[in-house]
Order: sequence, then C-alpha cells, then structure tokens
Amino acid sequence: MSRSKKQLGKYVDPRTDFGWKFYFGREDNKVLLIEFLNSLFQGEKIISDLRYKPVEYDGDYEEMRRVVFDLHCIGSDGEVFIIEMQQLFQEFFKDRAVYYTSRLINKQLARGKKGNDYYLPEVYFIGILEFNMDGNGNSGIPRVTEHPYFYDVALCDKLTKKIFYDKLGYKMISLPLFNKQPEELKTVMDQWLYLLKHLSTMDRLPSFLDKRIFGLIFEIGEIGKLTEEELMSYEARLKHKRDAESVFNSALKSGEALGHAKGLAEGLAEGKAKGLAEGEAKGLAEGERRKALETAKAFKEMGLPIADIAKGTGLSTEEIEKL
Repeated sequence: MSRSKKQLGKYVDPRTDFGWKFYFGREDNKVLLIEFLNSLFQGEKIISDLRYKPVEYDGDYEEMRRVVFDLHCIGSDGEVFIIEMQQLFQEFFKDRAVYYTSRLINKQLARGKKGNDYYLPEVYFIGILEFNMDGNGNSGIPRVTEHPYFYDVALCDKLTKKIFYDKLGYKMISLPLFNKQPEELKTVMDQWLYLLKHLSTMDRLPSFLDKRIFGLIFEIGEIGKLTEEELMSYEARLKHKRDAESVFNSALKSGEALGHAKGLAEGLAEGKAKGLAEGEAKGLAEGERRKALETAKAFKEMGLPIADIAKGTGLSTEEIEKL
C-alpha cells in the first residue's frame, strides 16, 4: 500500500462526494442504498428495487434554474427519490429541498395533457446533512423530540395534526446531532447513522453492527482496493471537502461568513438587525451577496466543482461560471 493510502485511513469516507456516490450511486451496490432508505422509512414503506435516473435537469425555459441532484432514483412502485449529501451550511436548504421536489413533480404530467387525471407518484427528498439545519437551535421554535437529528416531514392538517397528503415527504438527518454510542444503537437506522459518521476512522467491522447489512460496505470500501484513478479522485474530493470546510470555518471566525452562515446570522440577530432601517437592510442584503460571490470565487479558484459551490453558497451555476 502506498504512503498516500496509509494516510487516508482504511475505508473510504461516505461523507465525501466521491464516497457517497461510490457506496450508494452505483448499480452494483444499489442494495446498500435500498437498505439505507428502508432504515429511514422504518416500515412506513418497503423499497424492493431502485433504478438510477439522470441527475441533471435543465429548466423548461432559458431563465429557469438548472438543478443537479446527488442521486435520483425510481422505486419499483414508481416512487421518486432525491438523495442529497450536503456538507456546508446553507440557510435556504429547506427552500432548495422543496424546489427540487417541485421540479420533479412538475415533470410528471405531460405538457398538453387534457382531462382531470392529475395522478402523481410518491416523491421523497432524503437529505444527509453535516450541519444543524436549524442553526444550532436558534430557529426560535425548539424541537422537542427523542431524535433531534431526524426530521420526518409531510404535509399535515395543522388543526388535526393528521397527514393531508401522503405522497410527498422529506426525511433529513443532521449528523452532528447524532451522538449515540455503540451501546445506544437500538434500530437499523441508528446503526447506519453511526456507520456514516465513523466509518472513516474504523479499521474493521465492529461486532455491534449487523454483518448481513454492513459487510458489503467494509468489503468494497477498503482504500487499498481502489484503482489508481479512483484513489486520485477520492484524494481530490477529500481535499476539496477539507479546503471548503477550512475556508468556511475561517470566514465564520473572522466575521466574514456568508449571510446564511450561522455566525453571521447570530450576529445580525443580536446586534445590527435591531437597528437596521429599511434602506440599511437593503444594503446588508447586497453585502451578503457580495460575500457569497467572494467565497464562491475562492472555492472556484480552489478547483471545487461548480455544482458543489452552488449548493454551498446558494448562487446559481450561471453566476459562478461568470466569476
């Protein structure tokens, strides 16, 4: 094994773009994605098979924003799944999740179709996040739940609390909030989340993980088994991830974070936001956009993919390409 491989650990980190698609985005390994999704649905539905679909969709007209998914699959019953791994905090992540599902729903009915047949398939957005979606609890509405790391969202009647529409759902996992120890892993979902968070630091399949489900990950995920091309790609994406996190964290510490970053959001709430007049608020918004453009430019110069920069900054791919 080369020195490079030794420094990377024993197993490919699934929390990188390469690792996520290496484990879950390949036809040969789709059983892993099927098992992972079934663990999140916890019996609500059983997924028996998946077909991988295109991940890039252009708008219906020139001004419409292009979307790029991490993974896009169709289940054996026709249900649609968008699966995203999001590494950096994004203030409007919920908006993006709704936008993504809306784009796919919009594609289900053929243009010019007549009649009252509006039957739609089930559409689900699955988000694995390396940040607290509510900004470390500062959303103003505390989540009182035994599973603060898990969001299981559906359209409900606010008065009766009953499901209004059961064919659209959002399941989000905030990995930083998942802090269970091995002895606390009670469900298959617990085991999956523990694995996602700790696989890169393991040196063998531990006894507390189900070998029937996770044996394949440990079998295929050894860095020593990667081809030279795969290793180079993994190293590059791992470096991109660490560089992006470094730039982002440095910006937070220096007070130059994006408007949607937690640190700046807190600073605005505690200080400047209280005294801003309408004109000053507009100027602040312009300043936030300027910061986003500056950070996007830095990411671009580091060689990060345009799609990843767009996801992390909230800017469009067109805006980033012009930098």
